[in-house]
Amino acid sequence: MTARILVVDDIPANVRLLEVRLLAEYFEVLTAGNGPDAIETCENGKVDVVLLDVMMPGMDGFEVCKRLKSDPATSHIPVVMITALDQVSDRVRGLEAGADDFLTKPVNDLQLMTRVKSLVRLKSLTDELRLRASTTRNIGIEELLSRNFATEDTKPKVLLVDERKSSIERIQKMLRGSADLDVATDPNAGFFQAAETAYECVLISTAFADFDALRLCSQLRSLDRTRFLPIMLLADEGEEGRIIRGLELGINDYLTRPIDQHELTARLRTQVRRKRYNDQLRASVTQTIEMAVTDALTGLHNRRYLDSHLETLFDRAVARRRPLSVMITDLDRFKSINDAHGHDGGDDVLREFARRLRKNVRGIDLACRFGGEEFVVVMPDTDGPIAEKVAERIRAEIAQAPFAIGSGGKTIEVTVSVGVSSVLRGADTVAALMKRADLALYEAKSGGRNRVVAKAA
Repeated sequence: MTARILVVDDIPANVRLLEVRLLAEYFEVLTAGNGPDAIETCENGKVDVVLLDVMMPGMDGFEVCKRLKSDPATSHIPVVMITALDQVSDRVRGLEAGADDFLTKPVNDLQLMTRVKSLVRLKSLTDELRLRASTTRNIGIEELLSRNFATEDTKPKVLLVDERKSSIERIQKMLRGSADLDVATDPNAGFFQAAETAYECVLISTAFADFDALRLCSQLRSLDRTRFLPIMLLADEGEEGRIIRGLELGINDYLTRPIDQHELTARLRTQVRRKRYNDQLRASVTQTIEMAVTDALTGLHNRRYLDSHLETLFDRAVARRRPLSVMITDLDRFKSINDAHGHDGGDDVLREFARRLRKNVRGIDLACRFGGEEFVVVMPDTDGPIAEKVAERIRAEIAQAPFAIGSGGKTIEVTVSVGVSSVLRGADTVAALMKRADLALYEAKSGGRNRVVAKAA
């Protein structure tokens, strides 16, 4: 695993020591001797993880971390604070500044490298989501990246998997008021509970009498619906080997007993913040994809989607020797509707037409807005005569009931012309199929409108 690690320390010997360790693991290493230089490097270069000393002159590590986490351009970069300070209050202060972890000198090499690799994996996931989301600017990406998820009012929903009653009671007391906590005393039941409920973090105790807690961590990481669910391990002193193995398996964080309430809530807040950030990025990516293939006015698929999906449906029909039909509809004299009632009135008609169209086709049919007042319906497993009957039903549905315009109760009569074509046995193509439907539509329009014409149907 290769990544670019920034080491920040005002003592050159400390920088060199960490640099040698990281280079031995084939990481690319950048260095900075003070806070301002560290911030500038993060802003200008691709940094995957920051190893940040706390005690520096001028701007200390807490302030550097706070500034990095408050800037949308650098807030996603994991920060590990490394210092000689060993008080719980110092760790909590670092975590509240936004740090992803807080390690005390002298740092165990294996523990440090395992933590760095774990954070690099998380960073690569976030980078991929950011890249996908930022390919378009119409989803409010800048607003999203500037949000502070830690200050959201909603309590995170958290699952604690622990069999010891005394431990459960302590965690419940610590998180009362800051999390909505569920408890599972059986790890197998906890696995299914985590998979079926929208938790934002799972706390897993290592203190099971007859069960290896890391097996549960591994199971959660192997399941699609819990693959990105934050996992925090609650371990006993002396379990460094198990903690390191857990980080290799993909746990996000850990605490060793005795657990401090402030550190628990600070670490939990960090995990929830990162999850909500990535969840929002995923939602934005999904929304962008939907926007790219959906007509905003009618809610139907758009021509871009039709162009890509019709080819697939056509090839499948030909390969399986199954029928497939297409209809193209065109609202009659739509320009006169816009001229008489304005574009708002025209939009009302298009929305209502789409609603009636959707009501009269099957779930497997593909209904799209082709452009302007033209719509296309692709009907798999439908031969010509049946497609013609469906087209006639849609034509009658449009003609029999007037369309409402605006909110004043005004209505107008609307009719539609429809052209239908079906896949021909032998040498046929998507272009030829659509051309026949278009010619049929032209005949319907020139033959008096408000009618259905089928070509090779």
